[in-house]
Amino acid sequence: MAIIRKSLIISLIAFISSGLVAQEKASSWIRINQMGYSDKAVKVAVLASKNSNRVRSFELVDALTSKTVLKKAAGKNFGEYGPFISSYRLDFSEVEKPGTYYLQAGETRSPQFSIGSEAYKGSADFALRYMRQQRCGYNPYLKASCHVHDGYSVYGPMPDKTPVDVTGGWHDASDYLQYSTTSANATYHLLAAYRDFPAVFNDRHLANGLEGTNGTSDVLDEARWGLDWLLKMHPREGWMFNQIADDRDHAGYRLPHLDSVDYGYGRGTGRPVYFITGEKQGLGKFKNNATGTASTAGKFASAFALASQVYNGQDKFMADIFRNRSISAYNFGLAKPGNAQTASVRAPYIYAEGNWVDDMELGAAAIYQLTGDKKYMEQGLKYSDEEKITPWMGADTANHYQYYPFHNFGHFELAKSGDAAAKAKLISYYKEGIEKVWQKSKGNAFYRGVPFIWCSNNLTTSFAIQCYLYRKLSGDNTYVQLEQSSFDWLFGLNPWGTSMVFGLPSHGDTPVDPHSSLTVLKNYPLDGGLVDGPVYGSIYGNLIGIELSKEDEYAEFQSKLAVYHDDIGDYSTNEPTMDGTAALVYLLAAKEHDSREGVAEKK
Repeated sequence: MAIIRKSLIISLIAFISSGLVAQEKASSWIRINQMGYSDKAVKVAVLASKNSNRVRSFELVDALTSKTVLKKAAGKNFGEYGPFISSYRLDFSEVEKPGTYYLQAGETRSPQFSIGSEAYKGSADFALRYMRQQRCGYNPYLKASCHVHDGYSVYGPMPDKTPVDVTGGWHDASDYLQYSTTSANATYHLLAAYRDFPAVFNDRHLANGLEGTNGTSDVLDEARWGLDWLLKMHPREGWMFNQIADDRDHAGYRLPHLDSVDYGYGRGTGRPVYFITGEKQGLGKFKNNATGTASTAGKFASAFALASQVYNGQDKFMADIFRNRSISAYNFGLAKPGNAQTASVRAPYIYAEGNWVDDMELGAAAIYQLTGDKKYMEQGLKYSDEEKITPWMGADTANHYQYYPFHNFGHFELAKSGDAAAKAKLISYYKEGIEKVWQKSKGNAFYRGVPFIWCSNNLTTSFAIQCYLYRKLSGDNTYVQLEQSSFDWLFGLNPWGTSMVFGLPSHGDTPVDPHSSLTVLKNYPLDGGLVDGPVYGSIYGNLIGIELSKEDEYAEFQSKLAVYHDDIGDYSTNEPTMDGTAALVYLLAAKEHDSREGVAEKK
């Protein structure tokens, strides 16, 4: 299916406009959530300007009748942010009447947007399209199979180059590497979304991802695809694999089912499968800094334990398998406390995970919920005290995936299961992390306190989830505007005015030129894929191998603070990731559920 390039549309509009009437170049913009706003939720837009003219008021206008339904003072000028000289938060939360609207402040008008209970309807299911497209083994989007010979072992207790069957799972991003750490975390988020918000998901696909119905929610089908692969990566007690392939995969654009890069590994019959040893690894000059197995093992444990809970009433045989693997994975982590890291050969880019107690905490919480064995609750609470807040919160920078996952689900799960004292303590840990981000957010109109490191959109998604979980546990709406601003950022309320999710919403400004072989070679849309997101200008300026393929349509919104390009050549800001999208599925499901149920989110 071909798609029309956004840059072409913009050029045509510019040409037509210039032929009809001479217009001054815009100097002010109103940024909105292009998906719209839930009727009971916080509703804020940001007016950002490259001039210092005072904005005194704004209006909310019914787009169908052109009648003003609200007029308010613009309020505080938050001043400079990124490319802008002045900026204002335009709060119209009191309007709950469903409809289509736009905002007007002087000569500046926003795009149209909706208000209503169905603003986010179907969005979580839409994001699942990207997950299916990322499947390895049989790929339902391409209707073809890939990497069916994976793989052969390295670093394992068996002789190197021993064949191991690990076909399946998801490609990690636009390359075809596969990582246990991201896949297990993604699987957990999908299972949690099914557990917490089952009503928002449909059954329109078979287990293999093709269209049809099979009596199982599509999100659970997708989670099962991940679970089946995780079983292969943890095939028995004491054995666990960390990744398939390495950065030798980065050998140009090609489609997964036509991938011949496995020959680059010297065999032509599959790719290397790295065993988790808890020690430094690297088959080339670059070595990682692994110190243990627990960071990855804890993620396996939580995914399997939650899977056992979900399948207990559906498939007792599989529920028992997942139960046993959750405990063996947890024990594998106990045996070697510390963090596992991915391995590379040609370049120093790895998932440099540097923490692990959060993973074991979630594993312990999930196994406690599964078994009722109090020792897991006790261990989980001990882990929670060792890392009260996820360390990136309140920081200006971090290494790539240094603190992963980007929020700690373990606090939420333990709080649900523990006594009142434990719950209060865990809630306070969530609040402490949120407050650190708030202190960095409250001085700018976008309420932006998430650092612009690689995969900043993943951090933003996770932070919004933590705010949501905190609100659900505590009943405290203190940070509801901060939560909403993180969600809104992903869908256009940002300096560039673009959604960070391919094709969502369908009528909006969204990525169309992501860094992906599917778009470069075949112009295939990556529906639902969450792109990496903006990075500091300093990071962008020092990355290797970035070359834009076209004129930068967002040039006037770039700054030393942050850079984003919708360009196939920018792998740092415009490459979708599987795990980020899986977390987004949970966030979208939460927002759709609350919107449909009429849950009030305003302070």
